[in-house]
Amino acid sequence: MSRLGNLDPETAWEIMSLLNDINRRGTTVVVATHAKDIVDKMQKRVITITEGIISSDIKKGVYVDEHKYN
Repeated sequence: MSRLGNLDPETAWEIMSLLNDINRRGTTVVVATHAKDIVDKMQKRVITITEGIISSDIKKGVYVDEHKYN
């Protein structure tokens, strides 16, 4: 189930599609989310910040739950 904020899954994907169109036209878009399925499917740059420090920066990344490994 996709969640982006408090949006239902269908609306979340519609918003991500709009943001993707904006990005393809040359505008940088930053999205902060815990929606693993959205991150994994979009396959965009994923920057992970841990305790205020960039801990990873992957060009075509997937969601990584760092708490799972701590």
